[in-house]
Amino acid sequence: MHRNLTGNHNTRQTCPAERVSLLKQLDPFSVIDAFPHGVLLMNSARRVISINRLFETLSGYSRASVVGVGGEFVLRSSLGKEGDPVGAVLESGQTLAIEGDIINRSLKKIPVRFTISPLKLYSGEKAGVIVVVEDISVLKDLDDKVHGFPGVSKIIGHSGKMIEIFDLLPIVARTDASVLITGETGTGKDLLAEAIHKTSKRSQQPFIKVNCGALPEFLLESELFGHARGAFTGADRDKPGMFKLAHGGTIFLTEIGDLPLPLQVKLLTVLDDKEFFPVGGSKKTRVDVRIIAATHRDLSDYVRQGKFREDLFYRLNVLRLHIPALREREDDFRLLLDHFLREFNAGLNKNIKGFSEACLDKLSRWDFPGNVRELRNIVEYAVNICQSDMIQIEHLPATLLARRKKSGTTEAFIDKSAPDKTEEDQAAGRETPPPPPAAPSGWKEMEKKMIMESLVKTGGKKTKAAELLGWGRSTLWRKIKLHGLA
Repeated sequence: MHRNLTGNHNTRQTCPAERVSLLKQLDPFSVIDAFPHGVLLMNSARRVISINRLFETLSGYSRASVVGVGGEFVLRSSLGKEGDPVGAVLESGQTLAIEGDIINRSLKKIPVRFTISPLKLYSGEKAGVIVVVEDISVLKDLDDKVHGFPGVSKIIGHSGKMIEIFDLLPIVARTDASVLITGETGTGKDLLAEAIHKTSKRSQQPFIKVNCGALPEFLLESELFGHARGAFTGADRDKPGMFKLAHGGTIFLTEIGDLPLPLQVKLLTVLDDKEFFPVGGSKKTRVDVRIIAATHRDLSDYVRQGKFREDLFYRLNVLRLHIPALREREDDFRLLLDHFLREFNAGLNKNIKGFSEACLDKLSRWDFPGNVRELRNIVEYAVNICQSDMIQIEHLPATLLARRKKSGTTEAFIDKSAPDKTEEDQAAGRETPPPPPAAPSGWKEMEKKMIMESLVKTGGKKTKAAELLGWGRSTLWRKIKLHGLA
């Protein structure tokens, strides 16, 4: 047993040599991989020593491919506009933080925050720099939207109702009060909740999403609040719930209207006391969590029906944000349409220029009960199907052709190429020619139809058919066999 200078018992302290020995045994990759941001290590000659996994994701380069390469070729950034910050850190030994952007391997510009610090040996000699790269694209996008500047964001909109929401976001983000987000299915309630979290003081802490309607009551209680070992059959160990995992951050309770009444009582306790008992547990768990709830239901009506506690409703409804349905955002319709077209053009390496007038007219007459999510799915389908430079009506999903209009009536798709039954046919008792076969309903059938059409257009020449479809020749051969066309 060793004693320190005061005579108190103390554990044996390691000397510098032992610490050096311990550090030599550590896996350096495990250390930098634990960072929540991208990390790049450079020596004093500014050549890359290593990068972590998050930097691999940001830059598009693998760790093995960049070791020994000049840092300016890997960290392609706007740092040069700030003079020579890396050189300044190497010279002064002081940490420097700068906002800027990087260009990744796919030539995408990403807004980031650089934190450049010196790497030193035990002797005090400068050995290089460590550059921590924090992706702040979500914050930049949201800031652009709130202040009316152009920018790419997950939340798209410039209609009056959306601008009102963007104006409220900074206010909502600055407080820890509960938020209730309402709106129809597919309007983007989850994106709005994440944006609030990302712009709040809790942004560096967890953002946990729980669907209150996805699990039966006893499983949902365990999911939210955790359980103690032996609480029920199969509970062979303690399990932390989502509230505990979200400690310090934000928990997003979507479909809050489907939360069973017994769990509403427990949630109310968490809101009031910031603590709860896990299922089968005897020790309270205390948490610091901000709650954002969302629903497509009318909670006021649920309160009147006795399906939702009135006291819980008022505790959640401190700050209220309502996302309008797509049919109420006519100014945003074309903006969203063009945004999704660009997104899927890039993802599928296509160059579709736009939508035909007839296609735009048909799309503008639907009420979109699935809202923005439905519109996105329609554009994704159309871009996949379209083999020309313009999306036409026939490239839209077949189910869309018999969907209801905004007026609530049903519009049947009329094949104008089919001849009408003439008086002569009627007099002769001849039947009207049967309608053409229905459009393929699934992707497999549609793909088979596309292959057949391309082979007809190219006179059976498979190389040209493959080019027309945007495939390689081997891919076409494989799909011909798959669909039994060989």
